[in-house]
Amino acid sequence: MNPIDELRAARPAHLGDRPVDEQTRAVELGRAMARPRPGTAKRRRARPVWGLGLAGAAAAAVTAVAVVMSGSGAAPTPPRAPDGGQVAASAGTDAPRVKLSARDVLLAAAEKADRQAEGSGDWWRSETVSRHLYAARTGGYLVMDRARSEGWTPEGVGGDQWARSRQLGAEPATEADREAWERAGSPSEIEVVVPGKGRGKGKYGPMTLSTSDGKATTSHTPLVDGDKVFWLGRNVTMKELRGLPSDPGELKKWLMSSYAGHGTESTGEKMSGDTWLFKVSVGLIMDMPVTPEVRGAAFRMLAGLDDVKVTENVTDAEGRQGTAVSVEEHYEAGGVSENRLVFDEATGRALASEYVVVKPGGLQAGFEPGTVWSSNALIEAGWTDDKPAS
Repeated sequence: MNPIDELRAARPAHLGDRPVDEQTRAVELGRAMARPRPGTAKRRRARPVWGLGLAGAAAAAVTAVAVVMSGSGAAPTPPRAPDGGQVAASAGTDAPRVKLSARDVLLAAAEKADRQAEGSGDWWRSETVSRHLYAARTGGYLVMDRARSEGWTPEGVGGDQWARSRQLGAEPATEADREAWERAGSPSEIEVVVPGKGRGKGKYGPMTLSTSDGKATTSHTPLVDGDKVFWLGRNVTMKELRGLPSDPGELKKWLMSSYAGHGTESTGEKMSGDTWLFKVSVGLIMDMPVTPEVRGAAFRMLAGLDDVKVTENVTDAEGRQGTAVSVEEHYEAGGVSENRLVFDEATGRALASEYVVVKPGGLQAGFEPGTVWSSNALIEAGWTDDKPAS
């Protein structure tokens, strides 16, 4: 199987056949790298604990997966030292806070990740909500398209992966966009422009989004080659995934053995090794069923990168507050995005992966700096013994 066919095969079913622009495709492939799949050895039934709950999310009740929920995110997490302790006790609401480096923040997250329990079950299930920003073809406003996705991967080899997806409807991105949408007659079907669709690289084509919720669709496909379950720089088996090294240096060496000087697609544009490693590692940290020690090693590995930046008090698309670490991605077609991982410092658990406009241009033309144009929020992830319903 050539690399393009491998990527097509590894593409999660929930992404469907919907045409996407090049930058969105990069995000979707990031999700393909981050699709959680199971371990190899049969485990006794136990509470899955690697999971993130959305405060007040009704979606948490749709399955019987038992997941330890994160906090409500109502207040920002204070900065913490690498040993997990709080950097400075607050003497009052105006007490100064110590600014930590990205390295310190990542090492502190690694300490928390190491202590996470793993859970067990016959299936690894994850639930995410993705959002993508588009410009309406007419009317001068932006809309956010939203979709909820669930995925199940069997613990053993030779089975099927299951996916359930549902469009949550497009909506104006901001209040100002809502006012412009209303002036345009509040259309229930919105034609948007999609970079690169149908007219070649850097051009724009049409796509129609609905403001209404769609029906949930369920599908299943055999594991690639009977045992391949994730894209982690290349297609990997559960044995490989569960056997990843817990030493950050060895983990980096293992991952970088798949780096070929370009992005995560074989036909992708050039990408530095550090940017590629960050991109792949976000998927590993987000919701892959690796051991807690490997997740901690991934944080420590990223702490050694030169260009990683930290941003405190980030609110993700689900309203949860956390800390973000990020690197910049430069596109040959023009423009720069910040690829960032948002996580809860108190637990070391991931909240979301996001792409933020740094420099508009090319495929990002028209979006203001600081705009989150694509995000994937992790609602929950964990082991379950409940088989997905067909």
